[in-house]
Amino acid sequence: MIELINISKSYPTGELYSDLNLRLNSGDKVGLVGRNGTGKSTLFKLILGEEHQDHGEIKFPKAYKIGALKQYFDFSEKKLIDETASALSEEDKYDIYKAEKMLFGLGFSEEDLEKDPKSFSGGFQIRINLAKLLLSEPNMLLLDEPTNYLDILSIRWLKAFLKTFQGEVILITHDREFMDSVCTHTLGIIRKNAFIIPGGTRKFFEQIKANEEHHEKQKIAQDKKIKDLEEFIAKNKARAATSTLAQSKVKILEKMEILEDINYDANLKFDFNYKDTSAKFLVEVKDLTFGYTKENILFKNISFALSRGETIGIIGKNGKGKSTLLNTIAGELEALSGNSDFHPSCVFGHFGQTNISHLNPKNTIMDEIYSVNHKLPEAVIRSICGIMMFSGDNAKKKISLLSGGEKSRVMLGKIIAQDVNLLFLDEPTNHLDIDSIDALTTAIKAFEGSCMIVTHSEELLRAVCDRLIVFTNDGADYFNGTYDEFLEKIGWEDDAGEQKKKVVKPKRNKKEIRKLRSIIVAEKSKVTKPLKTEIEEIEALDGTQKQAKQKRLEELQAELEKLNAQFEKRMDEV
Repeated sequence: MIELINISKSYPTGELYSDLNLRLNSGDKVGLVGRNGTGKSTLFKLILGEEHQDHGEIKFPKAYKIGALKQYFDFSEKKLIDETASALSEEDKYDIYKAEKMLFGLGFSEEDLEKDPKSFSGGFQIRINLAKLLLSEPNMLLLDEPTNYLDILSIRWLKAFLKTFQGEVILITHDREFMDSVCTHTLGIIRKNAFIIPGGTRKFFEQIKANEEHHEKQKIAQDKKIKDLEEFIAKNKARAATSTLAQSKVKILEKMEILEDINYDANLKFDFNYKDTSAKFLVEVKDLTFGYTKENILFKNISFALSRGETIGIIGKNGKGKSTLLNTIAGELEALSGNSDFHPSCVFGHFGQTNISHLNPKNTIMDEIYSVNHKLPEAVIRSICGIMMFSGDNAKKKISLLSGGEKSRVMLGKIIAQDVNLLFLDEPTNHLDIDSIDALTTAIKAFEGSCMIVTHSEELLRAVCDRLIVFTNDGADYFNGTYDEFLEKIGWEDDAGEQKKKVVKPKRNKKEIRKLRSIIVAEKSKVTKPLKTEIEEIEALDGTQKQAKQKRLEELQAELEKLNAQFEKRMDEV
């Protein structure tokens, strides 16, 4: 339970919130959405007390524990299992199995348990922090992009965990399917205030669109009224006979609350530029085998042909060789045996997690995009920069000043600028927001050429992939079917979604439980009172009138019964 009351927050660059109000009830899981710069991460910092609001108040219940996913590392133990178990409560501190189960769910192996936590990659160190956070059993979880370093199996495990977690959650993620499956509500920062509705992101954005259309109509009507008032005042203020009336119009104008203009974000819509080809197959892969040594083979004897207009998804756990396969086909790495034969007319664009090193650090973003297609006019280059979230002067930033995520977006922008008929995309959604991912998905589906894509996004797999290459513990195999067909026919080994789900309850003291239950009782009384009143009124009617209202009476009684059941369930969960 948390309440933000009249929160205002400004920076020298501008105001983020103005009298923002937000209340989260027991068990609410909220997806926080919005474009970059609206203040999503700042909201987390205010709740955590890492920054302070200019005005307003943030209220928590007494002894309320908030946990947030740390992006920095502070490991003191020499073994992974000991480091993770250090987050267990005093009463659970000997329950090492609990820590092991958490680590296995997040993709660690039994052999990893004895390793030094500092020996793992940055992505796996984030997972250690996530495991420690979940083991600490806070009342509220604040999760900022928790899926960024997770593979599909770990994402599915985390999804199942959060669904059964009975505390409150605020989640920032670019993965719409993950957010919608976990969250009960969607929250956005709209015109410097919080707007929250029950339901998923699609319902939220539909409601925002409807609200903004209504706001726009009101704004047009108000602008006309203001113009009429100003014209009347200008004509009549100097005339003695009408000056009093003109002054009353001035007072109306002064008291009027002026509606803001809505600043719409540019629509994110783009297409990859298709280079025409008569090829039936853009690339044919024959018996491809790769390993960094002959004893450490990542994949062997992979064979397939990629036909024009087809998309193949490459999926599996992290560290199994998905990106390596893509890089080997693209010629970034040399295969131990086998080959990749490209059609003479094939031209590919390669978006990779490692080939950002190909960017020239001395160039600006605009220079980099221009370097792959000198025919493009400046307006088109700026448009591509805008699509990749580098608008205005940001398009002139030097590559050397960009973060890893920003460099990745520049790479994607360079592909958009080229004429290609084959796309190699390695985790292209990692640094994009939901709107940009929707635009990317649409562009891949509309692309007339072929595509190979490494992704952990189940939503993207379902939307664009015709066939799959699946990496498992035993290597890689070709699957001739869609992702849903793969789940139906084969499925994931040790799929977290099929495990028995243990309900994880946050720890609450007796006083807090009484307070929460009293809040639920008050809410129940408020919600059910109008129904009970109407039922009593119908039952007080005489025979004929009551008979005429019988259907309505049955509807009210059914609704009351449904609400009572819902509130009873909430009481049990406290």
